Amino acid sequence: MRFDEAYSGNVFIGANPDYNESKVVLYGMPMDWTVSYRPGSRFGPARIREVSIGLEEYSPYLDRELFDLNYYDAGDIPLPFGNPQKSIDLIEDYVGKLLAEDKFPLGMGGEHLVSWPVMKAMAAKYKDLAIIHMDAHTDLREHYEGEPLSHSTPIRKIAEHIGPKNVYSFGIRSGMKEEFDWAKENGMHISKFEVLEPLKEMLPKLAGRPVYVTIDIDVLDPAHAPGTGTVDAGGITSKELLASIHEIARSEVNVVGADLVEVAPIYDHSEQTANTASKLIREMMLGFVK
Repeated sequence: MRFDEAYSGNVFIGANPDYNESKVVLYGMPMDWTVSYRPGSRFGPARIREVSIGLEEYSPYLDRELFDLNYYDAGDIPLPFGNPQKSIDLIEDYVGKLLAEDKFPLGMGGEHLVSWPVMKAMAAKYKDLAIIHMDAHTDLREHYEGEPLSHSTPIRKIAEHIGPKNVYSFGIRSGMKEEFDWAKENGMHISKFEVLEPLKEMLPKLAGRPVYVTIDIDVLDPAHAPGTGTVDAGGITSKELLASIHEIARSEVNVVGADLVEVAPIYDHSEQTANTASKLIREMMLGFVK
């Protein structure tokens, strides 16, 4: 299969079928091999695409529409079931190729571990990279029950890779005390519970820098996103998350890539979570790519 061929048939609404003409590449990472509670996020990317047919192509928030943006939906990367290391290697290689061709990578998970190889590839290209991370969980463990490849470890991995002071987490309301202590001792920014207001304060400090945005859908309260593997009460509203995406979009930071992870459709028969994720993807594309 050629690099510019889609991996699967379903495409996000408004996608351009021509890879070469497209600035943005939307791709799925259907992996949930390391989750510690409920599996199912490997079905997230496909369902987000399927429900996107219910979206309007126009964003009244940003006064842009998908037809204004050339983007290509590459489908899901075929990842080997139960093999996290090979899956990580395949993801890093794929994103590395996108970056070599000056594409804007927008990924859909899958569990949050899939963000680690993407961020690693981004850091190889952008030497002053900063990470904006929105999540219910710290994801700063070194391992989970002795396993270093876990969806609870990606932020610790990228923090150690590019330096903790370059990682900014928002909406955090769950994690081990040791994780919070490690962040504080190493100068990593963590905003507990809230996203929008602390994000507004932080964005001017990141002006001009290349920034990668990773969003775990469980930053939302379970009332807004029940379809995820590790729900955690006390989260933000979908309105606040949309406003946070728009705040980044209107800021002076240089967003160079992004992802949205941990949508597990099987736990939400109303499909509220997948539909919310689909709208978030639209706003990320239209907002982050100038």
